[in-house]
Amino acid sequence: MVFLLLFLEFFKTGLFAIGGGMATLPFLNELANKYPWFTVDDLSDMIAVSESTPGPIGVNMATYAGYTTGFNELGVLGGILGAFVATLGLVTPSVIIILIVAKILKKFQDSKLVKDAFYTLRPAVTALIAVAGISIINVSLLNWNVYNTSGNIIDLFNIVAIIMFLVILCMQLFLKKVKLHPIVYIVAAAIVGIIFKM
Repeated sequence: MVFLLLFLEFFKTGLFAIGGGMATLPFLNELANKYPWFTVDDLSDMIAVSESTPGPIGVNMATYAGYTTGFNELGVLGGILGAFVATLGLVTPSVIIILIVAKILKKFQDSKLVKDAFYTLRPAVTALIAVAGISIINVSLLNWNVYNTSGNIIDLFNIVAIIMFLVILCMQLFLKKVKLHPIVYIVAAAIVGIIFKM
């Protein structure tokens, strides 16, 4: 039963997340609040991992959630099955839509209506990515739990995270002219994250 639920929920996420990995974040955030498969903090960590490893966020999160849920149900084999089912659920809508669009697009690729339809999707994708960005800021830069307990506005802000964010932003702007390989930024961010988590 849980495997069918994993498939269906991630199928819905894959079906409505138009625009790729970041566009899945609002749907994944909703799943984190609805099911015990992963938390919003897990989602935040997965974003960091996904941005520094191959594979889109949605697929990585589906695989993780499926594995942990299946593992809790049936052990290692259940984990592997859960990872497969959840990932299959997420990618199946994309495969179906790509096959349909490829078939239709061959006939209508020069149609003004088709071009206008794709152009119209851009604001929706932008909105989904903006919502994802806001949810990441909410999780990583703000401490709602501490603020709700104390009521002190200063406690709302994760000062260390905000300072790290500003330092990294300034460094990135400063080093814009210096051509560093992206792996340098990834390794530096991982080291800083490990140091501040200890």
